[in-house]
Amino acid sequence: MKRIATVACAATLGLALPAESAEMDDMPMGSLLIQRLESRFHGNDQALGWEAQGWYGTDYQKLRLKLEGERAAGGPTTDNEVQLLYQRMAADFWDWQVGVRHDDQPGPSRTYAVLGLQGLAPQWFEVDANLFLSERGDPSLRLETEYELLLTQRLILEPSLEYNLALADDRDLGVGAGGSELEAGLRLRYEVRREFAPYFGYVWSKTYGRSGDIARAEGEDDEQGYWVAGVRMWF
Repeated sequence: MKRIATVACAATLGLALPAESAEMDDMPMGSLLIQRLESRFHGNDQALGWEAQGWYGTDYQKLRLKLEGERAAGGPTTDNEVQLLYQRMAADFWDWQVGVRHDDQPGPSRTYAVLGLQGLAPQWFEVDANLFLSERGDPSLRLETEYELLLTQRLILEPSLEYNLALADDRDLGVGAGGSELEAGLRLRYEVRREFAPYFGYVWSKTYGRSGDIARAEGEDDEQGYWVAGVRMWF
């Protein structure tokens, strides 16, 4: 992010980057962002959800670790996803990512090869697009996007969208070829400090196509919504 801010500022002012900036870009650094650590409330049910990313390297190449999961209150972990990726700069504000993803949850576990692209689209939309190929040879796609709307210097409204598309059947995981899932969220956070921001919001999701048919056949809801309250931190 340091390099992005430097490049954006220099471009705005019409200035060339100094040589020492290029040298600093080659210095390895690390960071950890706990993007979401939240309680999720759906009727009488409650769960703990988390999303985090950590990286180490330079602005041109780095190792990135992504964590995401959910644990039912007083119960087992129902979803746990870990990605370990090698990331290389493709262009200003954009990076290629390649690596491995492992899902561990009740029922069958899955390991995937990952090819992704992450960066900032025009108008400062954060985009994370991934192609996954499971150990069974089943492909799937995921597209995530977020936007930060500054209401004040400390109060930020963050809409988000996530779209998952299965390209092959995996009934053990409840997905069918062509089935998809859409999740939309809206979170309002207050930055007590830049590194610490509590928030609350609402998330809605719906499963479509064959995946939705499988969910209904197994007596599960293909649509749900829940309130969230949590904190965002970075180090």
